[in-house]
Amino acid sequence: MMQALPPERLKAIRAVVFDKDGTLIDFDRTWFSVSWTLAKRSADGDEDHARLLLDLGGYDWNAQRFRANSVIAAGTVEDIVSLWHPDLGEAGMRVLVDDFNQFAAEEGARSAVAIEGLHETLVALRAMGYRLGIATNDSEAGAHAAARALDIDSLFDLVIGYDTAARPKPHPEPLLYFVEKLGLEPHELAMVGDNLHDLETAHAAGAGLAIGVLSGNSPREILEPHADIVLESIAELPRLLAR
Repeated sequence: MMQALPPERLKAIRAVVFDKDGTLIDFDRTWFSVSWTLAKRSADGDEDHARLLLDLGGYDWNAQRFRANSVIAAGTVEDIVSLWHPDLGEAGMRVLVDDFNQFAAEEGARSAVAIEGLHETLVALRAMGYRLGIATNDSEAGAHAAARALDIDSLFDLVIGYDTAARPKPHPEPLLYFVEKLGLEPHELAMVGDNLHDLETAHAAGAGLAIGVLSGNSPREILEPHADIVLESIAELPRLLAR
């Protein structure tokens, strides 16, 4: 049974901002091959070293999935490059970040697998009058590329990458940027995501609702203490907000 929320809190919501990977897109099915290729490139083709890098980034080889809140699951490309290449200077870091971003945008879009009911859910929310956005720790270009590949880009009012606002999630800036651009107040916003940093962003920005979803990397027991409500996936949002 869906958990009850006070009607006044639901009524105040005018916009919904989504994390991308694990929330709109199946994280493991989309990002394993991309991450594995980047790890092998970082390891100069040494597959044993690449396996260690991917493990360090958060891939559980036994479970065959990324760990909740790991660097690859929750961090930015800059975080991944810093983890895998800690001795790079600033100039080398910037070159490699740009290279990773370009590859991730192209291959992430090509590999993108939608969460079940994605398009129908977004169309339903638009029909209900909600403004929609994406706040991701992927690049803004990468987020747009994936959204275009899934034919949902036109359903969003604003797409925010780690390189859009002053600081990425879990800082509040992505959501504060969203409400400023759309002329809203933070309490009129619901943030939806599959990792703790999404919920932390919601709380830091003073969002009206912090909604966890179980479609990504984090189990209920991790999300529930920090969420106003935990849903199986975004497909439950229209019914929740219709209350």
